[in-house]
Amino acid sequence: LEKFMVVSGNNTKNISKSPDTISSIVKALSNIAGLLTSDETKATWDTLNTNDKTTSSGTENAGGKKSSSASLLNLFESVAALVVNESFSVETPFIHLNRTQLKTKLTFNNVFNTSMEIDIPEASGGSQYITTIVFASMDNVLPPRDENNSSSMVIKGKVVLAKTAAKIRNISITSGILNDTLKNPKCVFWNFTLFEGLGGWSDWGCSLLSHNNETISCSCNHTTCFSMLMSPEIIEDENINDITIIGVGISMASLVICLITEALTWKKISTNTTAFLRHVSIINIAVSLLIANIWFIIGAHITDDIKKKNPALCAAVTFFIHLFYLAMFFWMLASALLLLYRTVFVFEGGLSKTSMLVIGFVLGYAAPLVIAVTTMAVTVPSHKYIRENHGCWLNWEDSKALLAFLAPALMIVAINFLILLVVIYKMVSRRGVRNTGQGKEQHVLVVIARSLAVLTPFFGLTWSLGIGTIIAPKNKEVNFAFVFFNSLQGCFIWVFGTLLDKKVCFYIIITGY
Repeated sequence: LEKFMVVSGNNTKNISKSPDTISSIVKALSNIAGLLTSDETKATWDTLNTNDKTTSSGTENAGGKKSSSASLLNLFESVAALVVNESFSVETPFIHLNRTQLKTKLTFNNVFNTSMEIDIPEASGGSQYITTIVFASMDNVLPPRDENNSSSMVIKGKVVLAKTAAKIRNISITSGILNDTLKNPKCVFWNFTLFEGLGGWSDWGCSLLSHNNETISCSCNHTTCFSMLMSPEIIEDENINDITIIGVGISMASLVICLITEALTWKKISTNTTAFLRHVSIINIAVSLLIANIWFIIGAHITDDIKKKNPALCAAVTFFIHLFYLAMFFWMLASALLLLYRTVFVFEGGLSKTSMLVIGFVLGYAAPLVIAVTTMAVTVPSHKYIRENHGCWLNWEDSKALLAFLAPALMIVAINFLILLVVIYKMVSRRGVRNTGQGKEQHVLVVIARSLAVLTPFFGLTWSLGIGTIIAPKNKEVNFAFVFFNSLQGCFIWVFGTLLDKKVCFYIIITGY
């Protein structure tokens, strides 16, 4: 490409006089564009852009060296400056070049699946020509980096290069919307001088004229390479954010109080094996959710820019959130299996306390660890472990990694429902049978059953709503409901896991805690 630019520069006069030569050059460049801007090359360009940025930061880009992507764009800009003052058009699968005299409006119909209109008031300097190049997929090449060095938005307009020798006071571009799931459009041009030559998108001299469901209109007071940056549509409602913050705060406070309550009453309430194992389960459920919430807060403060600079940090946060959310569900399963075992089988004898404790910890932590590690091992090599934007969590769009959480969680909810049905049937069938030696054991089993009867449908509803947010991400009601129930999980564990036990309340009252 560099040799091509040198040769073109040395033969500017000859090239600029021949439309056929220009057409051949454009077609040759189109073939290059086809190779370099296809969807398959996007990951490679992302790596190159990241490396260019890292190298620039380390060396301060003293020589003002352009990035690889900016160099490619500059090549097309150089070609646009060479063309003759004759009207002609070249259309290829990757580039649409048009050379025409300046007039009020230029209309391009169905250019790469979109329509476009360029409006230019009468330019000074007499009869002048303008060259426009519309790229099919230059958004795969150029980074979405703006003048604030932020890459939180995405390029969602066709990249349009406009070149003319005339003095342009105003140029307006109206384009069809390519993706209606995006919002907050920003009219920008590629500024080659940003970041000491690396380049980036800037809105200097450009403004948004109008935006509706079908088109976006931008206005700039200069000609260069234009496009639009837009934000992925994530429901950002102040009420949702407030509910999340308040809810997570209440959840964490409730979990801390739950653990303090368990510690203060431990010796009094763990008087038999079943009671001991029940409270071990409650403590681990609370600890797991508390740790998951802490990692959730850490992940919420990781911006998209930080995530792109240090993806390993976001991957680590996602891993621990995944691990401890799963641990919470698996400890609920352990509690349900304890209830089933002590109800269906004999109250005394069978597995020892130590054996059941080991089974509980293996199920509660080893099983989630295997799932979390396997998920990471399968999806990290293909860079599909975490979602691309907005926080650190499992990817859904590309790898469906989120199923590694939702599937086990909802399966546990279903299993717990079945266990509850069996336990209720057994308890009802034994109502007439009295055994004084099993009175305390029976009380504990009733408490476990009540706790699971509340927490199981609550967690099932919460994460069913989580699936709803994936299926209908724009539905504010579903998002409100999910955020509300999800943020109050800790409160429910404290109330229905600990305070539901009358013995706990009794010891709190008589001891004055």
